[in-house]
Amino acid sequence: MSSSISMVGLGNAARALAARALAGGDAVEIVGRDSAKTKDVAAELGGATVGTPGSAPAGDIVVLAVPYAGAAEVVKKYGDALRGKIIVDITNPVTPDLLGFVVPEDSSGAQEIAKAAPADAHVVKAFNTVFSHVLAAGPAEGRPLDVFIAGDDAQAKARVSAFVESLGLRPWDTGALFMARALENVGLLELGLMNHSVKHANFSLGITLLD
Repeated sequence: MSSSISMVGLGNAARALAARALAGGDAVEIVGRDSAKTKDVAAELGGATVGTPGSAPAGDIVVLAVPYAGAAEVVKKYGDALRGKIIVDITNPVTPDLLGFVVPEDSSGAQEIAKAAPADAHVVKAFNTVFSHVLAAGPAEGRPLDVFIAGDDAQAKARVSAFVESLGLRPWDTGALFMARALENVGLLELGLMNHSVKHANFSLGITLLD
């Protein structure tokens, strides 16, 4: 089943996700603050349409591919235009020194974003544990990349899982939205591995099922 995606952002993560979505047969709308750059990105991708910031997103699934610092503000600006939408938060709200988070200890980036969203929108955490260049490259050694998701609405998670599968990736439901904190810790763990032991970002974390 194909998905209809509005990709908010023009960075590497947005481009990687949009490219894989288009290859998987999904409809993709690109939304960015710089209209000229947005048109250029859509043209480079081929097949994507161009959206207007603040107007109602065309996609049923709205991916926030922007830095966490501006994510909640983006949601607030959309306001009621996000009613009934599935909002996918891919951010990692880490501090600049990579030693913690910029959100309260009892919360997560996804939960803070949910506070800014309309009541009938559904926030799902996903993709924050996969580096953008790894996502762009796709499966390694014949093994699909694993994408961990969290959210409070079962139907929204099912829709996001179908979207993940359309990208050729493998979704894993980790539970309710409060689990986003755990997933953001995984993102922080990956940054720690990158800086202290692996020494590069050409890796991914995933699930190995044992017999």
